[in-house]
Amino acid sequence: MVLSQSLLVAAAFTLFLAYPAKAVGGSSELQNILKNTHKSPAYNYPTDFTRGIVPIPVHSHNDYWRDVPFYTALSNGCISVEADVWLYDGTLYVGHDESSLTEERTFESLYINPILDVVERQNPKSRFLTAPTNNGVFDTSTDQTLYLFVDSKTSGPETFEAVIAALEPLREKGYLTTLKNNKTLTEGPVTVIGTGNTPYDMVGPVGDRDYFYDGPLATLSEAENAGITSLISPIASTSFSSAVGELSLGDSQAVLSDEQLDTLRSQISFAKEKGILARYWDTPAYPIRARNLLWMTLLDEGVGLLNADDLAAAAEYF
Repeated sequence: MVLSQSLLVAAAFTLFLAYPAKAVGGSSELQNILKNTHKSPAYNYPTDFTRGIVPIPVHSHNDYWRDVPFYTALSNGCISVEADVWLYDGTLYVGHDESSLTEERTFESLYINPILDVVERQNPKSRFLTAPTNNGVFDTSTDQTLYLFVDSKTSGPETFEAVIAALEPLREKGYLTTLKNNKTLTEGPVTVIGTGNTPYDMVGPVGDRDYFYDGPLATLSEAENAGITSLISPIASTSFSSAVGELSLGDSQAVLSDEQLDTLRSQISFAKEKGILARYWDTPAYPIRARNLLWMTLLDEGVGLLNADDLAAAAEYF
């Protein structure tokens, strides 16, 4: 047995000496080109910051928990991110609760400035342009908007007023999705959606604006929400466990009861009829089999955004 292994090793070494180029993946000349041309202007282009990243219908839930907020979600292709904001002395701080807030982690530093930087990279000035561009953050799909959910944690009116003001750098560049005269929607690279304590009255009745409202998916069909359209709420959300219920994972491939599936279909269908995307938060992350089966069910039923805490798993799923 030992002699056989020795012969195999010797044979492999002999093959490496005879065909060294194949062992390293190509001729030495080609390897030299690959090694030395990466800094050449001929091998770079202005909008290559997100080249190769394919957008996926995934929402980066509590995005500020990532090691690098926004950029991690972007690198995985997420088309939606969420920031919880707290207003203190005129500044919006980002965090899950008050104990997690720091002076450095602000809405401006973690979201506004990074998003602005990426969108500007995707819309460079060039003599080759025949008209101004309005590209989104993804080089592979320039018309895909980035949904920026802003969850107001402190007093709604004051906090959302500060959010509106904080959007000015994106607004000034014309990068926000806008509504004019309560009827003309112009989609931009970034679509801002207020959630949490965001007051409906600061969004719904406003005819000219560049921010939207997270609709109540579970009660969207009720009379009190009859006025909510896609011009107000491009996306409607609800807690999965509250609206649909807990999962029961048995031996079958089904994770929802017939009653739960009917509830899910009814909510998603009604939102679709109004041109609104559906999103469920508080979806179970474990066990993984249950999570994946639920993801498959949600996608099959036409959910607009998958809510994900594990972005790498979500990216691999697609």
